[in-house]
Amino acid sequence: MIRTRAARFRRGIVFVLPGLWVLAVVLWELLSPLGTQFIELLAATPAIACAGTGRRQCVLLGGACALLALVPPGASGRAAVSGRIGTCGAVLAVVAASYLISGRTRRLTGELERAREVAITAQTVLLRPLPPRLDGIALASRHVSAGEGALVGGDLYDALGTRYGVRVLMGDVRGHGLPALGTAAALLGSFRDAAHDEARLPDVLRRLERALHRHLYERDQRQPAGAGGDRSDAEEFATVLLLEVRAEGEVVALNCGHPWPHRLSGDPDGDPARGPGPAVLAPGDPLPPLGVFPLPAELSPLPLTRLLPGDVLVLHTDGVEDARDATGAFFPLAGALAEAARGAPPALATLVARVQAALLRHTGGPVTDDFALLALRNDRGPGPPAASRPPRALVAGP
Repeated sequence: MIRTRAARFRRGIVFVLPGLWVLAVVLWELLSPLGTQFIELLAATPAIACAGTGRRQCVLLGGACALLALVPPGASGRAAVSGRIGTCGAVLAVVAASYLISGRTRRLTGELERAREVAITAQTVLLRPLPPRLDGIALASRHVSAGEGALVGGDLYDALGTRYGVRVLMGDVRGHGLPALGTAAALLGSFRDAAHDEARLPDVLRRLERALHRHLYERDQRQPAGAGGDRSDAEEFATVLLLEVRAEGEVVALNCGHPWPHRLSGDPDGDPARGPGPAVLAPGDPLPPLGVFPLPAELSPLPLTRLLPGDVLVLHTDGVEDARDATGAFFPLAGALAEAARGAPPALATLVARVQAALLRHTGGPVTDDFALLALRNDRGPGPPAASRPPRALVAGP
């Protein structure tokens, strides 16, 4: 509300500014005790009108200023009349120039707005909104890009309901902003196919690895020789966390250099060992980031946890825990999660929004790295849910 009022006030000031300029120049001309000619200053009015409002007011005020320059009260005589005719010509010249410049500016602004709409649509398709519920698992996510003008960047996430369970991807591509979009798109596209096609989670990860290398190879082939010096895929990598939530709440994971998630117990009184506060789930050392070294020949998903009804898993990228305040202190994610979940259990979207707001308050300004948050909660009943139905194209037989 405050921002809306401030914007309206600024628009009002811009609208009346040309009129105030004309009034000030005329009064100055009439009241000047030295008889100095100030009417030439009217030539600036059309430029002010065009810069602040638009072409129609530019023409109207320009015409009025031209008339005032011809027939103002004050001194007369041949020299004065010649000077006023010259001033009138200058006003009309400024009107014409300002009119043309304003038209070009409006066209460029329109093209920029259309390009922005296309970019927003493309980025929304890339990092599409998650459904609020997927096979009994509630979902909520937030993402902030550090790249100017970008909605998404190097952070990526998705969740899909498959015949094998709910599969979740959280990743972070090296770099941020628009330059990392291509790599993020390659990984997301591969995951959206492999999650349905591959029965084993390690095979999904191998598909992601192949997609990353293929994208980097094709990108390098498109880059002109010598444009970027020595190109090395060793400098390109992505951290990836793959989760699979099975029918009875069992969660298994494969982690390539990504931060482990936090768990919030939905029923802390039922199991004292789980505790009421957030706990980091780290069942083992993660693998190296994807693309740094080849994946090992044998891959086995690690048992992460069992999500009881009401339990919440919070996944995040390293931009969350690496965010710093003015003193250099890191963002306390565990404390922010505990504060956000205090009291009555909030809605999942509210929980994520509170953590994001706490992070932005901590940094006190624009973030320097992309960050993403994804929370999932087990809303299933006591019994296992029905298995997800695969797409028709994936079902064998008629």
